[in-house]
Amino acid sequence: MTACSDPKGPLDGLLVLDLSRILAGPTATQMLGDLGATVLKIENPKTGGDDTRGWGPPYAEVNDGQSDLSAYFMSSNRNKYSIAADLSTEEGQRLVASLARRADVLIENYKPGGLRKYGLDHETVCADNPGLVYCSISGFGQTGPNRDRPGYDLMAQGYGGIMSLTGAPDGPPMKVGVGIADVMCGMYAAIGVLAALRHRDATGEGQHIDLALVDAQMAWLVNEGTNYLTSGQLPERRGNAHPNIVPYDVFAGSDGHVIVAVGNDAQFRRFCEVLGRNDLATAPEYRTNSDRIRHRDRLTPQIVETLGKLSVGEILEKLQSVQVPCGPIHDVGQALTSDQAIARQTVAQIPHDGVRDGAVSVLGNPLKFSKTPVTYRRPPPRFGQDTDRLAGLLSRFEGDEKEGK
Repeated sequence: MTACSDPKGPLDGLLVLDLSRILAGPTATQMLGDLGATVLKIENPKTGGDDTRGWGPPYAEVNDGQSDLSAYFMSSNRNKYSIAADLSTEEGQRLVASLARRADVLIENYKPGGLRKYGLDHETVCADNPGLVYCSISGFGQTGPNRDRPGYDLMAQGYGGIMSLTGAPDGPPMKVGVGIADVMCGMYAAIGVLAALRHRDATGEGQHIDLALVDAQMAWLVNEGTNYLTSGQLPERRGNAHPNIVPYDVFAGSDGHVIVAVGNDAQFRRFCEVLGRNDLATAPEYRTNSDRIRHRDRLTPQIVETLGKLSVGEILEKLQSVQVPCGPIHDVGQALTSDQAIARQTVAQIPHDGVRDGAVSVLGNPLKFSKTPVTYRRPPPRFGQDTDRLAGLLSRFEGDEKEGK
């Protein structure tokens, strides 16, 4: 997929002020930018901008030899303008306050109360712009005994319980392979902002959104969290196995590994029949999913033995022939270059004048709109590249310093 400058997205005309860094906030603002909003990313010149600019290698090869476009930074900062502003100075504070008066949305991830000394806390800013949607992202939220503790993705995964569920049964607690607590928090932030904008458009009232990494992580414990609340039993680490469905796991074939996801009793019967194990399908102790969960320790070794005699290709062919869910386990390269990924435009190529190849590759947005498609209008910016042209960027928003938009 290549960059597109038209049509306008569904959020065209919205001005988003991004005072966030690292991943959760930038994920949210990138989503809003993908949907057409104008996003002004405020970056600190004392630190060289967003921390993740230095989280490499790898870096994009830029023409001037600087290293401010790490792959990590590029993952969550397209469709944004980079504005250098030092909030510790009066000049920087005046600039950002002026932008906040024009903005529809402000997203920040400072420690609770951290922006008050700059006059940029939500009480002050929203008093000047009552229609502003102001979203604060922090590790533990604006209230509670841990509100002043810093929060990173790994800490949220540990505190919020997901690490206790992840990894091999006899291994240590394990984090998810990507910063999923940050990413999901960013998704909640984007949803919350859109809901608050809907309210603002109906009433003229902006509002403050208080969002915590740990809160968001606990919210997506999903069935395992609800299993605990219902039964009082702590979930166990099961590796790739499912707590509520059997068999639903990764199994070894003779030449690799394969996923088998038997979702109901009819699928289990077909699974057994195609593998020549009708004895399992007719055994009373395996007849229903509830039975199979109770007798998991007896059933799983028999499935392991049967599948271990077949190649991955044979397993997939047999199970697919009877519509039993199964699939290969791709590495990242195989996933992103697969026929399905190509057909779905999973990777986006965005022209970039500042890099040697003339373009950067990023993961595309999965939303497929029939009327207002996602656009990739701007590549991830170099640090501060748009500071000098800020007045021109704001010209379309002149007259929008709001008393309640």
